[in-house]
Amino acid sequence: MNEDERGTVEDLPDPQGRTTDVSDASLSDQDDARRAALVDSLPRPSADTPLLAELQLDARRRIELRGRKFPRPERTRVITVANQKGGVGKTTTTVNLAAALAQAGLQVLVLDNDPQGNASTALGIDHRAGTPSIYEVLVDSAPMHEAVQESPDVPGLWCLPATIDLSGAEIELVSMVARETRLRTALDGYFEWRTRQGLDQIDYVFVDCPPSLGLLTVNAFVVAREVLIPIQCEYYALEGLSQLLKTIELIQAHLNPGLSVSTILLTMYDARTNLAQQVAQEVRTHFPERTLRTTVPRSVRISEAPSYGQTVMTYDGGSSGALAYLEAARELAERAALSTTTPTTAQARGGSAQEDQ
Repeated sequence: MNEDERGTVEDLPDPQGRTTDVSDASLSDQDDARRAALVDSLPRPSADTPLLAELQLDARRRIELRGRKFPRPERTRVITVANQKGGVGKTTTTVNLAAALAQAGLQVLVLDNDPQGNASTALGIDHRAGTPSIYEVLVDSAPMHEAVQESPDVPGLWCLPATIDLSGAEIELVSMVARETRLRTALDGYFEWRTRQGLDQIDYVFVDCPPSLGLLTVNAFVVAREVLIPIQCEYYALEGLSQLLKTIELIQAHLNPGLSVSTILLTMYDARTNLAQQVAQEVRTHFPERTLRTTVPRSVRISEAPSYGQTVMTYDGGSSGALAYLEAARELAERAALSTTTPTTAQARGGSAQEDQ
């Protein structure tokens, strides 16, 4: 069949004998019609759909939490964020809880005790080699106030940065006197310095730990009154947790009797998967009073924020991840520590390290 016999596409007749214009615009209209038909065939959103439920939850959180002031603790709460398993959200939890509390009107200090320095990065703190840091505080007994910097994005949020020098501190600390209590001594000295300067009391201190149980983590346990454990809602979430709890028990027995595991936060939660729900249920079954009601979802915004030198609280404060951390911070501020033991004056933060022992 030649071209004359075939005719042109514009001249193709339709079943009724009319000429049909099969042009690009017509094909586009047909595609649009097919897409519309597919959309119409989908089930309509209802109150039971996860997406709508998430949107409703975020809307409620925005109304309840934006601009709200959280209660100030009677004394400084020193909280170490620890989990020997890597990738569970320790640093992310540390910086975002700290930022959320600071935005709620509290004075917060972050001690970056991880050689990777990720907490310093997320808070926009300079931690290049040679910057006064936690390394000089631990190894050289330098005054902490000389190294503490204020976050440029959140007033009332302070950070003791970590530099690459901290990677060698584990070895250097081994031969030092009082190697387990050096961070506590330094923090007590910092509180005394703030008092002499007439500065406001620090309400919260968060200590970010490396994913190990070495001397840096031991120092973090000795300086704290509470331990917050982030647990990823994945298959291996509870592996290694028993070893971490045994280590904390040893610290309680020999170095810091007032230490307690006060808080567990479920991170990277995906409500669409049965696995995440099962892990969350198992954790809540084993630690019903310590596990926060709030869960932190998987969030692109949370992952993106550190690359801009920010927490998710300042990077996108209206995102689901930011609202979850804000609600977790409120819950942390409003609930009492698990331990019911009344601390003595010597154990209260601000007392000397010698008295605390």
